[in-house]
This record gives sequence, C-alpha cells and structure tokens, in this order.
Amino acid sequence: MAKDLDELLDEVETKFCRLDPLRLDLGERPKGGGGGGGGGGGSPSGDRNGAQEKETLRSTDTFKKEDDLDSLINEIFEEPNFDKKSFQKFKSKSSSNTSVRAPIQGVSKSCSPVYLSGSAIPCGIGTNTSQRACDRLRCVACDFRIVSYNDYMWDKSCDYLFFRNNMPEFHKLKTKLIEKKGARAYACQCSWRTVEELTDLQTDHQLRWVCGKH
Repeated sequence: MAKDLDELLDEVETKFCRLDPLRLDLGERPKGGGGGGGGGGGSPSGDRNGAQEKETLRSTDTFKKEDDLDSLINEIFEEPNFDKKSFQKFKSKSSSNTSVRAPIQGVSKSCSPVYLSGSAIPCGIGTNTSQRACDRLRCVACDFRIVSYNDYMWDKSCDYLFFRNNMPEFHKLKTKLIEKKGARAYACQCSWRTVEELTDLQTDHQLRWVCGKH
C-alpha cells in the first residue's frame, strides 16, 4: 500500500510540479525558422507543422497519464485494507505541523471520605485534609438526590411514608422541619438524618448514600 501511495505522489509531482520538456523546447525555439543564412534551414510552415505534431503527441500523452492516474486512484480506494486516514497524511505535509488540540474535559472528583456535617461546616469535596460536607449526595436505594437544609432539624414524627409522598418539594417537607441553629437536615425518599457535627458517612451503616461526584 505504501508503494502505491509513493507511485501516486510521483505521478502528481511529475504532472503538476515539473516543467514539461516539450513545452520548454517549444518556448525556447527561435521564431524565425532557426537556420543561419544557408539554404539548409527549415521553412516556417515546416516548423509550424512540426510544432503541431509535437503538441498533439504531448496532449495524447497527457490524457493517457490522466487516465492511468485516475485508474490508480480508483484501485487504491477500492482496496479492502485501504486506510483513508493514512492517505490524508500524504495530501499536505504542511498540515502535519499544525496540531489541533481538543479542549481538555474537566475530570469529575469524588469525596474521600464522604462527610455529613452541621451548617457550620462548608460544603464541597471532602478529603482527609479538607473536611467539607458533600453536597452531591445520592441514594443508591431510592435513586434520589439527597436534599439538605441548613439550620433545620427533622421532627421526631417523620416517617418513611412522609418522605415517600413529599420528596423533594420543600413546601411540603417544611411541615416537619424545625429551626435549629448549627444543624443540617438531610433526606432522600427513603432515609433522613439531622447532623450537627462533622460525621464520616461510613460510620452510619444504615444509609445507602454515596458521593455523586463534583
């Protein structure tokens, strides 16, 4: 395949990049018939006839080369293993020097460990060195995103049916919310918690909450 591509490039270079010897010969020939003062020089009509014959031969040869070139291109593209991407590299050497880089996509990060906390602790990506409460929590049991409300706690009368019927609409949930400074009320459709201190989520084995990535 590489050999065929090289031959194709040579054909293109010969046709379009190099001067035609016949055209060069015709351009450099003197207009006056060429000979010295003697009688051996050709007549103007003879020179014109010779030029026309050479021009006809040159045109015929050019058409033949074009046909051969088209045939070669068609054969290469019809090859079952032909790689069009590789062929594009031969079309322009200058394009290989220009690189277009796709924008680097932001990499999602997860909390490790995952923290819950009261309202005094800021939210963000939690790590061992940056203890922040995760605000991208999701429940793998009910597949709901966890909501949280600063400076509130859940009333003791809350039950499973209350959250199942009212999540995630705040105007319905607030009937069971009690104001408490420093607390943070968390809930999904199947679980709920009131947290006041920084708490590692792994210590609460009943919760099926995970970080949904930031």
